[in-house]
Amino acid sequence: MRTLARELKDCVGKEATIEGWIHKKRLLGGLNFINVRDRSGLVQVVVEDKKEVEKLRGMQIGTVLKVTGNVTEEPRAPGGAELHEPKIEVMVAVTEEPPVEIDKPLSHKPENLDTLFEHRALGLRNLQEAKIFIIRSQLLRYIREFLYENDFVEINTPKLQAGAAEGGAEVFKLDYFGQEATLAQSPQLYKQIMVGVYERVFEIAPAFRAELSATTRHVSEVTMLDVEMGFIEDQQDVLKLVQDLVYNVLTRVYTDCEAELKSLNAPELKLTPEFPSYTMAEIHELYQKETGRDVSQEIDLTPDEEKWICEYAKKKHGCEAVFATGLPVSKMKFYHMKGENGTARSADLLFRGIEISTVPQREHRYEVLLEQMKDAGVDPASQGFAAYVSAFKHGLPAHGGFGFGIDRLTEKTVGLANVKEAILFPRDINRLAP
Repeated sequence: MRTLARELKDCVGKEATIEGWIHKKRLLGGLNFINVRDRSGLVQVVVEDKKEVEKLRGMQIGTVLKVTGNVTEEPRAPGGAELHEPKIEVMVAVTEEPPVEIDKPLSHKPENLDTLFEHRALGLRNLQEAKIFIIRSQLLRYIREFLYENDFVEINTPKLQAGAAEGGAEVFKLDYFGQEATLAQSPQLYKQIMVGVYERVFEIAPAFRAELSATTRHVSEVTMLDVEMGFIEDQQDVLKLVQDLVYNVLTRVYTDCEAELKSLNAPELKLTPEFPSYTMAEIHELYQKETGRDVSQEIDLTPDEEKWICEYAKKKHGCEAVFATGLPVSKMKFYHMKGENGTARSADLLFRGIEISTVPQREHRYEVLLEQMKDAGVDPASQGFAAYVSAFKHGLPAHGGFGFGIDRLTEKTVGLANVKEAILFPRDINRLAP
């Protein structure tokens, strides 16, 4: 029976069999050590028998082994125990030297990222790299659990579409059996339609943006969380939902993944159950007063203002998540609801210096929606929007929702410098493989 690395300490004084990959090898002559990696961690194996040592000659990192030995307590070994007097079986031999040394820290400096991504298949075997995606997996798990507990239904929507959901030009176009199709920028239209069925829905899925941007913030394929809820009183219901979700998920992951986050040098979490809120006009004024930079002509927040207000809120409120309200109507999407004084019923959620979500109330009134679509240059009768408009014509309640990037959330949770580092196999304007 196979024993995992994390279980070895419970087997001290007994014989155990492990299976995994050679992670590190030190052949010193009389006393030889190998570290074997499995899904739960590392096992140190002490090899003294010359016949067993010979089985390891020429074997490189990544060789798959089966090792049976006596479990001995050793506080200096990973997990506090190691294998002695091993019998080694080489299950898959690897004789070619790997292009990256996975038993040493991998550089995340900007000039090394291309090398990191080029050898991703092997680099991810590095224990530190793997921790990033363990944390990402936990974030996804806690998001789902929170939404299920709040009566949401998970849906799956098409990624091949007849029109652009956002009504913009930054879409990937492709031939679809003689018709022009686009890759989905978001499930926006579908999740609103499904409010008419389940009231509360969410999806975690890829979205595609044909943006000619080579920044630390942008990629061509993102993983999005999209949420929509019906029968709201007003926008405050949606703000409270995203606030409670983010607070719940981040506090849980910082508790349950404390060791992993600490080893990755993640920043300490500063979050309160109630997030501070400022209008964009207030942020412009505070920022200009503090820095002396004139932003009076800016409609939206500048990237530097986003960083500044998160630091300001962290110091003043002990919370590095902030709502920025008062988005001008001129910047809103056609499916947002207009508010008062020329602003939309919408807010941006900022976390650690970057916008992670836009949180609006939707326009659910059929006639008003049609007018807003036409004003935005969107044809309600077109193939890509006909079914969407039909849902409103046949009754949708007051509703709202939000979406945010899982990649950005992971990046900021771990404290990475580039969103691509939080994606297993990133896609941008220069990368389509591996």
